[in-house]
Amino acid sequence: MTIVVNPHNPQEEQALLAFLDSMKYDYAREDETVLLSDAQQQEILERDRQYEAGEAESYSLNEIIAHFNIKEK
Repeated sequence: MTIVVNPHNPQEEQALLAFLDSMKYDYAREDETVLLSDAQQQEILERDRQYEAGEAESYSLNEIIAHFNIKEK
């Protein structure tokens, strides 16, 4: 079974972990820290700049579906 819980603050997280520990439940935590290389960070900043300057194209979901001829199930 998988249950996803998103605490709203560090206190809620600590309370939840304390409860799980007190009940001796096994659990796994995901580290949400994502480390990007300098090149990745620069690419994101450049794409943001392009978007803000109107140099990027965007498409609606319907346009993407039509372009790739995706059939709904």
